[in-house]
Amino acid sequence: MADDTQGDRRAGRQGASGHRTVPHTADVRIEAWGASREQCLAEAVLGMVGCFADVSGVRPTAVRQVELAEADDDDLLIASLDEVIFRLEVHGEVPVDVEAEATNGGLDVRLAVTDVAAVRIVGAMPKAVSWSDLRLAPDPYGWSCAVTVDV
Repeated sequence: MADDTQGDRRAGRQGASGHRTVPHTADVRIEAWGASREQCLAEAVLGMVGCFADVSGVRPTAVRQVELAEADDDDLLIASLDEVIFRLEVHGEVPVDVEAEATNGGLDVRLAVTDVAAVRIVGAMPKAVSWSDLRLAPDPYGWSCAVTVDV
């Protein structure tokens, strides 16, 4: 029987947002989707967090607002995920929820965060976001992206 993950994903995506990880040698590959670019970016962030931390049932202790400058879509995806790595490495914070809003070509990202000690670690911590096979673009269902995260 042929693998129909593409068809399964399309059926579940119509009008919805979400994310998933897919098999990738030694790294983590994340696919995300949403009705808008901003929803897709927020789902990509949550997908990356889900690869290393279980944040279910965890309440945020602070909200961090990040303004990402005007850039192309791929740069905004990289910058959003790099911010999570920065928060984790420098401040010991993990996003438990994410909101993103377009601002003059850039992005206003609000990360509801908690201390890394408050979450259960379930995987390797992210080290960097790869430019290889990076994709963020509109599709027939809204927006979708795929990105590889070095762990």
